[in-house]
Amino acid sequence: MADEVIQERRMFLQACGLIGLAVAAEGLTGASRELAAAVRVSRPGPDDPPIPNEIVQRIFDERFQGRPITRGHVTLDMPAMAEDGRYVPVIIESDLPMTAEQHVKSVFLIVDHNPDPLVTAFHLSPLVGPVAIQTRIKMKRTSVIRAIVETSGGELWADYLKVETTLNGCG
Repeated sequence: MADEVIQERRMFLQACGLIGLAVAAEGLTGASRELAAAVRVSRPGPDDPPIPNEIVQRIFDERFQGRPITRGHVTLDMPAMAEDGRYVPVIIESDLPMTAEQHVKSVFLIVDHNPDPLVTAFHLSPLVGPVAIQTRIKMKRTSVIRAIVETSGGELWADYLKVETTLNGCG
């Protein structure tokens, strides 16, 4: 009986030692930053989230006039959990061509549950090169984020993510 208790204690201490060693190795190598970036990139967003309210519907009507929005050619990269809604980092990239004949004309960023959901719109020319936008936004609360790209030919491409926030960034 006493031998079993000693064996269990040894196994427990060995497990604690291995966990501590793994945490120390992660801290020395900076693996946590790389792992967090890998998790963000591979996190799929919701499939074509529904329009949540009249304000977002009005934005869609005014900007996109009922044209179909297809998922793809746009990558939206944000943290899954934004601890402070006042400073939420956003990266928007697109693999669409940027030539004089065919290019990304506009990039819209919509946060469904913000007081003003159309957070920003970038209007681009082919001279800027590949689309790679980094910015920070404010979020009122947990919400679906929509990055929608409009091409010079009128096509619409999008990517979606749901981002949780614990602190209201909109006052």
